[in-house]
This record gives sequence, C-alpha cells and structure tokens, in this order.
Amino acid sequence: MRKLKNHELGRKNISEFKAANKTPLLVILDNIRSLNNIGSVFRTSDAFLIEKIYLCGITAIPPHKDIHKTALGATDSVAWEYAENALDLVQELQKEGVKIISIEQAEDSILLQDFLPEPDQKYAVVFGNEVKGVQQSIVSASDYCVEIPQYGTKHSLNISVSVGITLWDLLVKVNR
Repeated sequence: MRKLKNHELGRKNISEFKAANKTPLLVILDNIRSLNNIGSVFRTSDAFLIEKIYLCGITAIPPHKDIHKTALGATDSVAWEYAENALDLVQELQKEGVKIISIEQAEDSILLQDFLPEPDQKYAVVFGNEVKGVQQSIVSASDYCVEIPQYGTKHSLNISVSVGITLWDLLVKVNR
C-alpha cells in the first residue's frame, strides 16, 4: 500500500467545485466565537460538497487570516452568506421549504444514527455557540433536534468535530 500524492487525489478545482451538483445541505453557524472553528467548517463543507454556509450573529466572516489558516482556501469554493439574525434566517428558509435541524442535546431529540432524511428534501443544519449551544428560540423553531450521542464524561464536542460527524452522516444518508 502506498500513500497517494496530492496530484493523484483527483480533487476539483474551484471552478469545477462551483459547477458541481452539491449535497442538499446548508450549514448555519450561529454566534461561533473561534475563527479556527469557522475555518474548519469551511474546509469540511468543501470536502463534502455542501451547498452553502450561513454565518450568523457574532460569527466572523472571511476574509480573515485565522479563518484562512484552517479553511485553506475553502472560503473561495464554498458559497457563504452573512445573516445577522439566525432565527430570522431559519424562518425564511422554512418558508422556502427547507427543513431545519438543530444539533443540540434536548428533550425528545433524535439520535444522529436514528435520523433518516427524507429523499429530495433540503436541510439546514444549525450549530450554536461553543459555550451556550444553539439558542433555545432556534431549537424551538426547528423541524428536528438531532443529538450526537456521547458516552464519556464530557458534555459536548468541539463544534468543528460536531460539524464533521453530522455532515458525514447526513451525506452518506442523502446519497443512498
């Protein structure tokens, strides 16, 4: 077995990425403090051909050197938009037929492995502040609340890890 070199990976260039059919998932980052987390979400979204990222509240926007440090250019490939108020954005997306999934630990949440996306349905996945999580008003407005199960002593995962786990799981399920 031989490790592949970068030029052997067959990756898309930015033009090919923009023209490619995207995974019908939107990512909403609400009040994310860490610029490195934001950059990591861009990079993960690029890897999984995510349609768009919405940056809300205090979440910083590109260009910024600390976002770029972890995004490694993904801010140029992945579509993004700033929306000041995440709840207003959620309500607008719902009017357009998008189903909203808050990733949060909540009463009656669905475990990620048990969530089955509907065919041909677009979803927006909401990730909240590193300390406070997804705002209650957004959890209440969501169509689903999905929880990543955890079995250790800690109460949460880093947001960039949560995004990676969630997007991979949903990508596999929507592409079946």
